[in-house]
Amino acid sequence: MPTAAIPPLHRHPHPHCHRHRHGDSHRTAHLNSSKARPFYLNYTRSPSMIFNVACVPGSRHLKPAKDLPLLASSTTDTAIVEISESSDVVFSETFQLKRPEKVEGKITIRLENGKDDEIWQLTVGCSLPGKWILHWGVNYIDDVGSEWNQPPPDMRPPGSIPIKDYAIETPLEKSLASLEGESIYEVKIDFNTNSSIAAINFVLKDEETGSWYQHRGRDFKVPLIDCLQDDGNIVGAKKGLGLWLGPLRQIFNMLLKPEAANSKEDIVKLSLQKRGLQGFYEEQAIVKETLVDNSVVVSVRHGLETAKNLLYIETDLPGDVIVHWGICKDESKAWEFPSEPYPPETSRFKDKALQTLLERKDSGHGSSGSFILDEGFVAFVFVLKLNENTWLNFHGNDFFIPLSSFSVPAIHSGQTHSVDEGQHKESRSLLISGNTSEANQEVSACTDEIINDIRNLVTDISSEKSRETKSRKAQQSILQEIEKLAAEAYSIFRSFIPNFTETDLSEDEALEPPRDTSDSVLHSPINWVHEALSTPSVKISSGTGSGFEILCQGFNWESHKSGKWYIELREKALKLASLGFTVIWLPPPTDSVSPEGYMPRDLYNLNSRYGNIDELKILVKELHEVGVRVLGDVVLNHRCAQYKNQNGVWNIFGGHLNWDDRAVVADDPHFQGRGNKSSGDNFHAAPNIDHSQEFVRKDIKEWLHWLREEIGYDGWRLDFARGFWGGYVKDYLEASEPHFAVGEYWDSLRYTYDEMDHNQDGHRQRIIDWINATNGTAGAFDVTTKGILHSALGRCEYWRLSDEKGKPPGVVGWWPSRAVTFIENHDTGSTQGHWRFPGGKEIQGYAYILTHPGTPSVFYDHIFSEYQFEIATLISIRNRNKIHCRSTVQIVKAERDVYAAMIDKKLAMKIGPGHYEPSNGSRNWSLAAEGRDYKIWEAL
Repeated sequence: MPTAAIPPLHRHPHPHCHRHRHGDSHRTAHLNSSKARPFYLNYTRSPSMIFNVACVPGSRHLKPAKDLPLLASSTTDTAIVEISESSDVVFSETFQLKRPEKVEGKITIRLENGKDDEIWQLTVGCSLPGKWILHWGVNYIDDVGSEWNQPPPDMRPPGSIPIKDYAIETPLEKSLASLEGESIYEVKIDFNTNSSIAAINFVLKDEETGSWYQHRGRDFKVPLIDCLQDDGNIVGAKKGLGLWLGPLRQIFNMLLKPEAANSKEDIVKLSLQKRGLQGFYEEQAIVKETLVDNSVVVSVRHGLETAKNLLYIETDLPGDVIVHWGICKDESKAWEFPSEPYPPETSRFKDKALQTLLERKDSGHGSSGSFILDEGFVAFVFVLKLNENTWLNFHGNDFFIPLSSFSVPAIHSGQTHSVDEGQHKESRSLLISGNTSEANQEVSACTDEIINDIRNLVTDISSEKSRETKSRKAQQSILQEIEKLAAEAYSIFRSFIPNFTETDLSEDEALEPPRDTSDSVLHSPINWVHEALSTPSVKISSGTGSGFEILCQGFNWESHKSGKWYIELREKALKLASLGFTVIWLPPPTDSVSPEGYMPRDLYNLNSRYGNIDELKILVKELHEVGVRVLGDVVLNHRCAQYKNQNGVWNIFGGHLNWDDRAVVADDPHFQGRGNKSSGDNFHAAPNIDHSQEFVRKDIKEWLHWLREEIGYDGWRLDFARGFWGGYVKDYLEASEPHFAVGEYWDSLRYTYDEMDHNQDGHRQRIIDWINATNGTAGAFDVTTKGILHSALGRCEYWRLSDEKGKPPGVVGWWPSRAVTFIENHDTGSTQGHWRFPGGKEIQGYAYILTHPGTPSVFYDHIFSEYQFEIATLISIRNRNKIHCRSTVQIVKAERDVYAAMIDKKLAMKIGPGHYEPSNGSRNWSLAAEGRDYKIWEAL
């Protein structure tokens, strides 16, 4: 089938990073979390991989240099030909590339008898090179409610570092027993079988990439006694009676009751009597993505006698490399064909460009090619194609190679590329503020061919003759091809969306509670979000709710353990309403492989570790009775299978939605899906659902509608929203019509040498992009603001709370109505503590988010703590002054030790140890609240 030409100008690179959660206490597996660095190659997975390469500063030569080869040799690694004395070098540059490459390996786990019968040894290894760290802890026999504790000091291998009070990190060292050609990195842990340790839990971390590796989406668990419950993450379990389950486990639990044991020591003794260790060896496959260094050398010579330009390209990229190219006759940058002859292995691509296969070198390392061009052209433009789904370009733009010294300044014009980072930023701002009609014309030119292909396919499949002659399988194949082309057209279209600035997202209309108004017109150049106002009062928007919402996260990471959370929360419903909360976010309600609910299995089975479906209905009903709306935590990105396919892979689903492997994306090697490629980032712990499939979307919309009708949910919290295109979210929200919806688009902030950069525009831009893809139908958690608050409060750097233009530096500074601000949640805080807010600074954080625009979210653990009174006071001040999601902020001070701002000219606030008092000029101020390093004033 025909494929799409890449656009002449990719304006918008999509760097992406991943967060991690691991296990019971570490939820997400195998996700890359590398920090962004200048000049690195950025790439996107969806739907065609378009890579942006980095140029090494100072590598360009824009003046005549020593003679270069007139023609490239194809028989040696270095081009060696006769040198022409009558030619000048007008351009020479080396582009340094970092190309991602997947490498397969294995994690090895070995348990064996050590020095004697009492000392055993656990060895964990990895066959892939890297800076590997074992993040591990132990579970003691008498522990209740905790699966991670630090091991005794004599159990910790050399080089181990304690992590808070629950884990140890130990580096893996290269094994002396490594086989020739294969290195094994491993760590050995010795333990005494007479100790009270029930299990060793661990995950493997690659510090080079930030990736975490788990077992079936959970921590690896090595049992050291025979009575542990198998949650699907146990390794090395014995067959037969190795694990006591069902009635046997109940009998064992009875033995451990207080009446059966006189003391804690008796409980330990009874458990140790049940210890029956057997050695084992087990391997787990892993896939690591590494960055490989490559380069592309481009030079241009002008022949004075022949009046020709010779352009030479050489690269060490492996495999077949195709140059997708054209020429520019003027500064318009429009791609055109030069006159023939063309280099060997050249073909036309949809009347849009030429494609030339570079000639492989005899050594097999790299390829090269020469292009002879007439005078009169301004530039040679190209991108590189490595395969059907992988393209390389330059910082989101085409490679733009000047063909004469007179055209060199065009490189620095902001229209193509710049080696200077500052110039590159200026270039981006020019693109943002430029005339959008040109961009739309370019988008149209790039997607016309794809749209025509789609029309032809639709005409083909819908014709009467086609229905009679084509088999159902053939028709399905055509439909899949249509979906792929549509996704590719979206990718090209998306690459032209410019970055938003605070002026693009101005929201200065007034709100009258409790009715909502939509945002003022958002000046998106392509009008993806365009909500013009005709009156100050319109219907509720799912992206904002009423505009005055205050969200409570109604659970933490441990809430499932009682099995009666819904019942316990009912007792707190009236209290939550009295504190001023308007919306509560409940935990995932579905049957799940993990007890926390984030590995859903049967979506229509709502009997979970938090309670049963009837208890959930009663809770929702009682929350409604006290005026609190309810969000359901829905996991749409992935789903755990209940059956294996013929290859033994878990990708066949059960229950009411008994999907087969067509519902699973095709580009996750772990689950062998037969769907299309993922439209987002893969979550490798479970099968990622292919939302491009019509039957999948239909079933999900019906399920969401059922949850609204049967349970009474008022809206949704969308888990791992980075995993699938925001356009599908828009479809689901329009079908389920929620009162309010918020997505979890989690991404890593930008750091330099472990210090957070001041400018986090790239980070908040990615969140804005996702919201925009939903057409503004959903808000998103403002991870940018949380991260900046961490550094500002934790390091006493309050100047960070103002961006370069004097606005709030998070999503709340660019699109406040869609920003859901927070300082903690079940992942970052609770017993996981992966990114815990600076201790003792929590109320400063709430003083910020509860006085500023956006929709503030308060964490359950903070509500029911010593902070409750201060949080209640801040909520009361917010409601009393009618602060809403679009309120205006005037930052009056952002210095090392103090941040101060005025909100809607109704509130003044300051956080930090430094001094600030609002002046009693045109208005008088009354102190409304104060505490440790914060004060709030109200206008009289």
